[in-house]
Amino acid sequence: MRKSHPIRRVMLATAATVSGVVLLLSLKPASDPASASAAAPPASAAGQESPQGGSGGAQASDRAGTVTGDAAQTPYGAVRVRLTVSGGKITKAEAVEAPKGPTSDEKTALAVPRLNQAVLATQNADIDSVSGATYTSTGYKKSLQSALDQVKKGSGGGSSGAAQARTVTGGAEQTPYGAVQVRVTLSGKKITKAEAVQAPKGGTSDEKTALAVPRLNQAAVAAGSAEIDSVSGATYTSTAYKKSLQSALDQAGG
Repeated sequence: MRKSHPIRRVMLATAATVSGVVLLLSLKPASDPASASAAAPPASAAGQESPQGGSGGAQASDRAGTVTGDAAQTPYGAVRVRLTVSGGKITKAEAVEAPKGPTSDEKTALAVPRLNQAVLATQNADIDSVSGATYTSTGYKKSLQSALDQVKKGSGGGSSGAAQARTVTGGAEQTPYGAVQVRVTLSGKKITKAEAVQAPKGGTSDEKTALAVPRLNQAAVAAGSAEIDSVSGATYTSTAYKKSLQSALDQAGG
């Protein structure tokens, strides 16, 4: 039998070893698990990043609210404007008070719808007066500006998610001695301040107003509602105060 040459056997063994190494390298993945995991971004970091304009931001910026301006007096009666605001935009304007009476009814019916539409179009108080209803138009714009000022206060400078302060004015409630009108400042649904922007004046009324209003203001903040006791000796003022306070809370949705 023919014997193979020793050098030939060595060459064959070397070739077999090289082939084995090449085969192993071809089966090894392009990158090992450690390098792959290092290259991929962490899943937790991706989960923490919220998309721009996501639902969290929409809830903070698009929350609807209703704000009522102060009652602006005219020779024929008060004008008071209420605004509905959503996402920083006025979506509705209405006059919750306007002059009434024979001639006033006609002028109110003429002016108020036009003024409401003008507010939605301009989104501010720079609107034209309605010809033939100058007093009503002027009162409307003053009350409108008051409401816009309240909106501006409520939307300024708060951190996202924190309760924003807003100011709401209740309806003017008449008494035999004059009107009572209450303004409340709320943080969330909590009353942080209450004040009477209108109260009976003159003679004995000054004394009763000075007696009753500070106590009623404190009671409103303490109770967080209109369920407060009347002040003895100032029944008319107390009753009207509570009605106007309830009106403000109704507007605030609380």
